[in-house]
Amino acid sequence: MDNKNEIKHKDTGNVVEEEKKQYIAVKIGDEKYGIDISYVDNIVRMQKITRVPKVQYHYVGVINLRGEVVPVMSVRRKMGLGDDVITNKTRIVILKLEELGYVGILVDEVKEVIALGESEINRNIKTNHKPDSVFINGIGTTGDDLISIFDISAIMDDPKS
Repeated sequence: MDNKNEIKHKDTGNVVEEEKKQYIAVKIGDEKYGIDISYVDNIVRMQKITRVPKVQYHYVGVINLRGEVVPVMSVRRKMGLGDDVITNKTRIVILKLEELGYVGILVDEVKEVIALGESEINRNIKTNHKPDSVFINGIGTTGDDLISIFDISAIMDDPKS
């Protein structure tokens, strides 16, 4: 897959190549979200999640991943979208984060890998009335589709946890 995109420079009009970043497109409810692929370690099928008492509401428990205990978070709960509906398409996306190690997030479905250049992402989103807007750092366009780009650090660090 070519990770470059030719665009016209807005000031000079010259055609320049733009570096593209890859994102895992996932569905949560009816919406599509993008997760920067550099954070993604693994995608696993739904498995038994062991509940842990007295943890934050959005943590659903832990799983055993190749002998390592990995906490699993419900992004739906974190964004105030209610409880997860587990189906045969539900996946746990395993993120590798420098400060936290491995963390799993529940998603309704993993759709595809997409590549977006910075010119295809609108970073000027002013949707403060939406509860999940604090977790989004841009809206990408792929053809006719819109995809909200997750701000992984905001999802992990939200002070209202």
